[in-house]
Amino acid sequence: MRQVLVIEDQDTLREAIVEIISELDVKVEGVSSARAGLEAFDRAPAALVLTDLRLESPEAGLEVVRQVRARSPQSEVILMTAFGTVEVAVEAMKSGAFDFLVKPFSMDHLLEKVRKVLGILEERRELERVRGSVALLRDEVDEKFNEGEIVGRSAPMVELFKKVDKVADTTSSVLILGESGTGKELVARAIHRKSRRAGEPFVRVNCGALSEGVLESELFGHEKGAFTGALKDRRGRFELADGGTILLDEIAEVPVATQVRLLRVLQEREFERVGGEETLTVDVRVIAATNRNLQEEVAAGNFREDLFYRLFVIPLDVAPLRDRDEDIPLLCEHFAQKICQDMARPLVEIDPEALKLLRVYGWPGNVRELENVIERAIVLCEDNRVTSADLPFQAPAEAQTVPLPGGFPPLRDVVESVEKQMIARAMDSAKGVKTEAARLLEIKASVLYYKLEKYGLID
Repeated sequence: MRQVLVIEDQDTLREAIVEIISELDVKVEGVSSARAGLEAFDRAPAALVLTDLRLESPEAGLEVVRQVRARSPQSEVILMTAFGTVEVAVEAMKSGAFDFLVKPFSMDHLLEKVRKVLGILEERRELERVRGSVALLRDEVDEKFNEGEIVGRSAPMVELFKKVDKVADTTSSVLILGESGTGKELVARAIHRKSRRAGEPFVRVNCGALSEGVLESELFGHEKGAFTGALKDRRGRFELADGGTILLDEIAEVPVATQVRLLRVLQEREFERVGGEETLTVDVRVIAATNRNLQEEVAAGNFREDLFYRLFVIPLDVAPLRDRDEDIPLLCEHFAQKICQDMARPLVEIDPEALKLLRVYGWPGNVRELENVIERAIVLCEDNRVTSADLPFQAPAEAQTVPLPGGFPPLRDVVESVEKQMIARAMDSAKGVKTEAARLLEIKASVLYYKLEKYGLID
C-alpha cells in the first residue's frame, strides 16, 4: 500500500487532511514539524509528502522538499502555503516540489491534486515494470544470439574472439568473410552487443534475397506514390538502425546501381528515400558479410572498388567447420542441449562412434548443416542415444575393417569416403546437372567427371 506523509503544524488542518486522504487506498501519517516529518520519512519513505511551508522556520518546508528529493528521488512533494506568490512557486519548483497548494484550499481540490500525483506514481511504477520486462526479454534474446552460440576453442575461433573484442567498440566498418553456414551473423551480433551501441537497434538486411528495386526501398525507404503500390511513406532499414548497427548480409549480391547509394551512406551518412527529396542523416555502424571473394568480384566488374575499400576496413574471417574439427564435440553438445530443451525432452547422449564420424565428415554446409544433422538425429534416435545409424552418412567399410596400429582408419580411405559422399550430395542438390554440381563443389567440370567415374557414380 502507498504511504503518504502529511507535515502540518496546525492540528485541526492536519487531522482533516489525514482523514480525507485516508479515503483513498493509501496509508497516511501526520506529524507537526519538519524534523518529525523527516524522521518519519526515514522510517518509512513515503511515495507522497504534503508539507506546509512555514514550520519551525519560514522556509522549513522548502528544506523538507530538498531532503525528501535527495533521499528518495522517486518520491514526490506537494508544498502547502498561505503565501502563494510567484516567487514562492518558483522557489518550490527549484527545490523539487511536484506542485503547491495555496491556503485556504478545499478538500476536493486537495484530493484532486493527491489523486493526480498518485496516478503519475502508479504509471511510473508500471513503466519500470515494463522496462524490466523488456530488459529481461533483451537478455533472453542476447542469450540466444550471444557469443555463447559462437562455440569454439580451436585456434581460428580464439583468434576471431580476440578480434571481435578489439573492433567491437570502434566505429569502423567491418567485413565478415566466410562460407555459408559458418555463423557470420552471430559474429556481427557479438560485435554489436559488445559495442556502445548495444542498447540501440541491430538491423539485418539479406541483400541477396531482394530484387534491385525492392532492395533500395528496403534499405532507404520510400515516399508515398514513389512507385506502384507505395501507398504510404515507409522508413528504410538505415533509418530503423539509426544509432545502432546494420548488417548488410550477402553484400556481394547488391546491384551496382545500388552500390553507388550505399557508398554515399558510408561516406556521408546521408541519403534520400526512394521518390523523396529530403536528405536524411543517420548514425549507423555498418557491418557487411559475404561468402564470396569480393576482390575477385571487383576484378570482374561486379563490385565497385571504392565501395570495397570502404567496407574492407576491418576484415574478419570465420573459418569453415572442416578447418576446426576439434570444435565439433563442443558444437554437438551445444546443439543437443538447445534442441532437447526446445523439444522439452531429456538430454540425449551422442555415441563416441557417431562423434568420430561427425568429426571426419567434410561439412560443406558448415555449422548450419551440423545443427540440422544433430536435430534430425535427436528426432530419430532411440533410448536418448544418438548412434552412427542415426546420421545421414556412414563410415566407409574400409575404414571400419582396416584400422591403423594407433586405432585410426587410413586417412586416404576416410578422405575418399567423404569426397564420394559430398559429390553424391552435390549431384543430388543439382538434380543431376553436372555443371551445377561442379559449381557447388567449386571444382572444374572435367575434375567432376573424373571423380564420378572413379567412384562409380556415373554410367
